Amino acid sequence: MRRSDPGSSRHPGRTRHFDLVSHWRLHAPVERVWAALCDPAGWPRWWPGVRQVRTLREGGPDGVGSVRCIDWSTRLPYRIVIEVEAVESVRHQRLRGRSRGALDGEGVWLLRSDGGCTDVTYVWRIRLGKRWMRWSAPLLAPLFRWNHDGVMRAGEAGLRRFLAGSVPPR
Repeated sequence: MRRSDPGSSRHPGRTRHFDLVSHWRLHAPVERVWAALCDPAGWPRWWPGVRQVRTLREGGPDGVGSVRCIDWSTRLPYRIVIEVEAVESVRHQRLRGRSRGALDGEGVWLLRSDGGCTDVTYVWRIRLGKRWMRWSAPLLAPLFRWNHDGVMRAGEAGLRRFLAGSVPPR
C-alpha cells in the first residue's frame, strides 16, 4: 500500500486534503472482485472495519446514484461515519464515489484483470470534515495514514478470505 503526503495549507486549521492510495493483488477473476466491491451492503461480512452499511437511496441498475451510510471502526479509538454516493461505474474497471461526513472527498476503485488475478487500486482524496482533525492534521498526519492503511489492509485480507470461501459468518 502506498500513499502520498497530505495536502499543504499555509494557514493552520484550514481544510487539508489527503491523497490515500491502496494497492491490492487478489488471486481471483475480476468478475468476482467486482461483484464483492459493488455490494457495499455485503462488506460487513468480510471487511472487519465495516460495522454497518445502510442504504439511504437506491441507484440505477449499475448502482450509480445510490447513497449508502457506512459506519467504520478504525485502529484508533473513534468511529468514522460517511455517506457515499456512487457517481460512476464502468463494469469490471472503475467505481467512483463521493463521500460526505467526517471525511469528505472522492474515491475511485480501479480494477485490472491479469490472468486469473485482479489488481485493485483505490485512490481516495479526502478533506478532513471534523474541526479537530483539521487542526491536528499537521501533527497527526502520520497517525491518520497509519489508521487508514490498517483499515485497508484488513479489508484486503478479508476480501481474500471471502473470495477463497473461508469467511466465517459475523
